[in-house]
Amino acid sequence: MTPQEIAAKTGEHIGTSEWVEMGQDRINMFADATGDHQFIHIDEEKAKLTPFGGTIAHGFLTLSMIPYLSAKSDMPRVDGVKMGVNYGGNKTRFISPVRAGKRIRGHWKLLEMVEKRPGQWQQTSEITIEIDGEDKPALICEWITQFFV
Repeated sequence: MTPQEIAAKTGEHIGTSEWVEMGQDRINMFADATGDHQFIHIDEEKAKLTPFGGTIAHGFLTLSMIPYLSAKSDMPRVDGVKMGVNYGGNKTRFISPVRAGKRIRGHWKLLEMVEKRPGQWQQTSEITIEIDGEDKPALICEWITQFFV
């Protein structure tokens, strides 16, 4: 789709991703990559004694899954993209923990799509990361991406 066609969808739900499992191996690798080895993420025995009842994914791991979930979604794609970059976020709230072994998926609502300069488009989306079988989402954020066409 052209950027203008996507911009016409402002205010609409524009995509949902596939489900992705947040297994303990993924959580452990994220702990190693970031140096965040807090026991609630990696020590299954100690984590059982917490209100979570077991290990949980890092909130930032869940947030970092957005590009992967986006690639595995049915969102419309901008035609002729030469490059896309994460620009930042306006709001991020970690609502519920993602227990090891649970599946997550993303939902995108388009808040804004504007041309910042000729060929440079900025998309702001509200992204909700749902946890399979849970009433509350893992997180809700307002995320900004830029596309160069």
